[in-house]
Amino acid sequence: MRKFPIENPAPDFDYLLEVMGGKKEPGRVLFCEMLIDEEIKKFIIENHFEEENYPPVVTFGPKSGDDPENSDSIENKEAAEKYYRQLINFYYRMGYSFLADYEFLVNFQSFNTVSRIGKDPDHVQFARETRHWAQEGRGLIQTWEDFEKFPWKESEELVERYGDHIDFLTRNLPDGMKLAVVGSVLEQVMEWIMGYEGVMYNVYDDPGLVGAVFDRVGKLVYDLYVIAAPMEGVGVIWHGDDLGYKTGTILSPAHLRKWVFPWFRKYARVAHDNNKPVWYHACGNKDEVMEDFIEDIQFDAIHSFEDPSYPVTEYKKRYGDRIGLMGGVDIDRMTRLNEDELRKYVRGILDVCVPGGRYLLGSGNSVCNYIPVNNYLVMMDEGFNYFRS
Repeated sequence: MRKFPIENPAPDFDYLLEVMGGKKEPGRVLFCEMLIDEEIKKFIIENHFEEENYPPVVTFGPKSGDDPENSDSIENKEAAEKYYRQLINFYYRMGYSFLADYEFLVNFQSFNTVSRIGKDPDHVQFARETRHWAQEGRGLIQTWEDFEKFPWKESEELVERYGDHIDFLTRNLPDGMKLAVVGSVLEQVMEWIMGYEGVMYNVYDDPGLVGAVFDRVGKLVYDLYVIAAPMEGVGVIWHGDDLGYKTGTILSPAHLRKWVFPWFRKYARVAHDNNKPVWYHACGNKDEVMEDFIEDIQFDAIHSFEDPSYPVTEYKKRYGDRIGLMGGVDIDRMTRLNEDELRKYVRGILDVCVPGGRYLLGSGNSVCNYIPVNNYLVMMDEGFNYFRS
């Protein structure tokens, strides 16, 4: 096992784009993660980096105490800057060429007051006392009156402030690193703004309301990407919207094409007009809409794979010459396999996915807090060693 953090990191986002675009056969394995849970990062920072860990903070919104005249707000800003400097350093010294930025979504979700609250099972290594679950019932908006009461103006202010945040991150990026700006529409509408049940009923009871909510949130994210895409530190737009189950999409493809995919096309156009790629994270079986992704929307890469129903190796065989693929190390296997089994499994993925390029190694979804830290490091180690064996 190599020592983490690695010595002499050499991030090269331009090289990564050449590989992901199929323009260059990779000479080394490249890495991606959309999210590494704070508990995993904290353990590595404290035990491998041997540094004090700085926790994340909400920088704007109802939970931030945002007030330029308030000393607590100033301290909050300073705490956020410490957190983000450390976050950049973490991804840099772990061997990544970019990091995903969630600043807008973290602050936007601070308006969420309807998530179901639970806790992790006690056997989880880094169990959380509080975990927020998607609202499977009804969310904040069920009527037009609710729609008018939603904090749209405050949400727009989040977008307006985003450029300053990107400027700060850019000033602190090492040479060769870039940012992946993350926004979300479908997932926000489904999980808390309307709730799963709220969307499902209103698809038929009040489709005009559903369309209005998608359009309002879609425009927020569009404006976010319009700000981010031209900025020097931004390397890619990485849109994230879970749209499916193991067997298919949550909403029908017809409803997705009506309310969601038109916004996806706009996001892709904003990215491409600024000579930036657009990647897409989506849990769920994507078979029914893959042609939409490739031919219509023109995503440059997709992320999130699960072995039982949509393994990355099968998508590589079917689509690997047309679109980039990211991650794919199944979360369940990453959690349960012993070291020897996991190394063999990861090498098997690399054997299929690395040839021809258009692939980044990473977890199938995210590095969750219940994944053994050593197993995450084993996956990374296999990637670093792949071209040396």
